[in-house]
Amino acid sequence: MEHITKSEQQTVDTAATWAKTLKPGDIIFLRGNLGAGKSVFARSLVRALVDDQALEVPSPTFTLVQTYDAPSGPIWHFDLYRLKKPEEIYELGWEDAIGEALMIIEWPERLGMLAPQHHIDIHIQSIENEPDSRMIHINHIG
Repeated sequence: MEHITKSEQQTVDTAATWAKTLKPGDIIFLRGNLGAGKSVFARSLVRALVDDQALEVPSPTFTLVQTYDAPSGPIWHFDLYRLKKPEEIYELGWEDAIGEALMIIEWPERLGMLAPQHHIDIHIQSIENEPDSRMIHINHIG
């Protein structure tokens, strides 16, 4: 599935609309270069799932993980950019989240061989010569 958004607000709206299809146990891999909009997309997913558009949703760049309580169940938002070895994921409560929580994972390639086979892969790309536009590819893997 592909979506083209022409502004940050359209990216936010796309994520919020798509969030309605998610359920506990889903694992979302967010891929894209720095500045592509992964955190914007993740923030919108969390706000839609928690049903609070004013909720503060900081990027877990330094904490590596943030958790939220949604009516449908827990949400774990991982940012693995600073992960040095895949095994470090276990220090972040990975085993508590997997299978029970909805998981949003930025920089999933840092998981190496620990990456779950079944996941939803979202790749966000900037569109050349259109600084506010994004191509969003959504694929179910496994």
